[in-house]
Amino acid sequence: MNVESSLKWMKQELASMEEASLKRSLQAGSAIPGLPGRMLRGTGELNLPNLLNLSGNNYLGLSQHPAMIEAMREVLLQEGVGAGASRLVTGNRPAYTELEEAIADWQSCEAALVFANGYMANTGVIRAVVGRDDVVFSDQLNHASIVDGILMSRAELARYRHNDMEHLGALLHKHRDRKRKLIVTDAVFSMDGDQARLEDLILLKHEYGAMLMVDEAHSGGIYGRHGEGLCHIRGVKDEVDIHMGTFSKAFGAYGAYVCGSRTLIDFLVNKARTLIYSTAMPPALVAGIAQALVLVQQEHWRRERLRTNHRSFRSHLEKMGFVLGIGDSPIVPMIVGDNETALRFSAALEENGIAAVAIRPPTVQEGTARIRFSLSAAHTDKELREAAACIREVGLQLGVMGR
Repeated sequence: MNVESSLKWMKQELASMEEASLKRSLQAGSAIPGLPGRMLRGTGELNLPNLLNLSGNNYLGLSQHPAMIEAMREVLLQEGVGAGASRLVTGNRPAYTELEEAIADWQSCEAALVFANGYMANTGVIRAVVGRDDVVFSDQLNHASIVDGILMSRAELARYRHNDMEHLGALLHKHRDRKRKLIVTDAVFSMDGDQARLEDLILLKHEYGAMLMVDEAHSGGIYGRHGEGLCHIRGVKDEVDIHMGTFSKAFGAYGAYVCGSRTLIDFLVNKARTLIYSTAMPPALVAGIAQALVLVQQEHWRRERLRTNHRSFRSHLEKMGFVLGIGDSPIVPMIVGDNETALRFSAALEENGIAAVAIRPPTVQEGTARIRFSLSAAHTDKELREAAACIREVGLQLGVMGR
């Protein structure tokens, strides 16, 4: 059997995906120096459309900050491009430990550990702390990296209905005699923009003797006086066993961190396979993250502008009659229903200068295809008002508005 024959099933599956408006493809996009809220579609040639980027996660507009770029440049010239080995071999630089100490201080935790990205943090941590005889209770709308971490751990997955504490309580009671129990939740859910019921999760954690892990990927840097996250402003930080966050959203960089007790971090250094068997992060990137951490804590105006932007934008769309997910975060999902309409809506917006990607199953549930708008402190009020007016016109053309 030749290669073409053996992979025939792939062609068939791709054709089925395309017929259902579910096939995806990679589209090039380039940054515009000095305009972190905008992008160029394509290879970055100046004659290509300048788009308002309403699908990025650069929440605080830090991705092009001069101080971060300069910090990275200095270390790049000194250290070179890569670390050359895993941290447990010869790749550990003093700057990594310094960053982890700064993160732990920021989060008011005993210790912290940096991972290459959020996916590796979640899969590495979950696989390290639970195994075949254990059970993990996961919100139905948790990020795919959490689900994959559970599957890789071989622990039993007990998925509870989104933010349904009664259902979670029933599952915890059913598995009350299991060796180890771990509850995992996003703090802000990435496709819906709503928040976890953290206080209720704490009560259930104590009632059933479970561990609690909270993923603050879409809330770290955004909530709290210094951007500490949702757990801090809800007053439950000290009750969370495993606190995870990323540098790829509000920090405008790349990477992730896990905070908790010294015992937890020491355990992960010895057990988290995604840390042990991965080359250390590039030293220059670590320098950029360290500078971003300073900016996140000091430049409070960025959070204030972001809050004003997403609340104003949401208000515009609600008044126009669009169906939006409930929440108070930079993520504003506009539900359009079927996959084809979502694709047509996204394409029409791009033709009018707005990058806003259609989100379809399996990322979201069947029948809830959406345009997931994601706001930034880099957006201006004028840009967002004009964008809302354009969205209204497209909505009228496609017949997806409530009024």
